[in-house]
Amino acid sequence: METPVISCSPDVMGGTPVFSGTRVPVQTLLDYLEAGESIDDFLAGFPSVSREQVVGFLEQAKDRLVATAS
Repeated sequence: METPVISCSPDVMGGTPVFSGTRVPVQTLLDYLEAGESIDDFLAGFPSVSREQVVGFLEQAKDRLVATAS
């Protein structure tokens, strides 16, 4: 899977979906949010990920969820 926001490659983190250009799994963001942490907390811990990438990922997730529910 390749988007401007997310990439998956067997050569990076064994194919785990990561934020493009980083080795930060998107699951890490979800774990932060599930634990009640903020996007700012996540960005402070992972400065290689941009706010635009986080927002883009959340928008894509929302769009897919809404499309599935329709």
